[in-house]
Amino acid sequence: MSSDSLQKLCILARQVIETEANEVMALTQQINQNFINACELILQCQGRVVVTGLGKSGHIARKIAATLASTGTPAFFVHSGEASHGDLGMITPNDVVLALSNSGETSEIITILPIIKRLNVPLIAMSGHPNSTLAKFSSVHINVAVTKEACPLGLAPTSSTTAALVMGDALAVALLESKGFTSEDFAFSHPGGSLGKQLLLRVEDLMQTNEQIPTVYASASISDALAEMSAKKLGMTAIINQKNKVLGIFTDGDVRRMLGKPLDLKITPIQAVMISSCHLIQKEALAAEAMQIMEHKEITTLLVVDKQQHLVGALTIHHLIHSGVV
Repeated sequence: MSSDSLQKLCILARQVIETEANEVMALTQQINQNFINACELILQCQGRVVVTGLGKSGHIARKIAATLASTGTPAFFVHSGEASHGDLGMITPNDVVLALSNSGETSEIITILPIIKRLNVPLIAMSGHPNSTLAKFSSVHINVAVTKEACPLGLAPTSSTTAALVMGDALAVALLESKGFTSEDFAFSHPGGSLGKQLLLRVEDLMQTNEQIPTVYASASISDALAEMSAKKLGMTAIINQKNKVLGIFTDGDVRRMLGKPLDLKITPIQAVMISSCHLIQKEALAAEAMQIMEHKEITTLLVVDKQQHLVGALTIHHLIHSGVV
């Protein structure tokens, strides 16, 4: 392919992006009372949002349903072509239907409108024609009309499907905010992803406990502390009192800083060289919070305590990496 041909491809691609971007920006004019009414219908819904569409609009409808469901608004997708062959049984009087059709005249959707009406189910229409059959039949119509498709032939749904997708995202995010949906709520819907791990895993799920925690009393010698560090292989040891409360920490870095000092390792107590102002974290804290502390303080280990400040665990950067939090 010649350089001129490649250049033409780039020009066309930029035109597509610019056309769709302009149409999306024009959608801001449609965030009006109709949009608010649609949000109110969904917020008042005691059931689920049933999203339906056909063809390219069906693909967009499926994605909108997934976005709603993952952001705190129970929703599912029903294929318009299958709806009149049994799938309408999925719709209950407690639901709200969100129907997508750019023309507003998709026959498969028009066919099921009387059934939706008979069920007395609110219908939100999302189309590009306010005077279409779907729009006139709806409880609320959201206008997603575009002036130009990005397809040079003006035939393939491009700008119109992008506009519908963006309006669906706007609807989902507006509902998310109204419901007080939190990042932790989102994580419960996505437990398998890295975000779920960051938001659901707690320090107590990852920390080393019991005999795995390197610990010595304040009166122990530096030599004993080094032996404990070597045995437990965490690169540190906690220094505790007789009541198992943390007095300080001694790490590999402290060993390096101690070199060259005139100390008798077998006689000098670890209390003389420990770091008493060490950072602690509650076992109930999120692992993501532990990660933030380590990054901010530029440390690799945290001692874990319970609400009574008793030592219950040790957490290192390696635990966070292996768990997928980092």
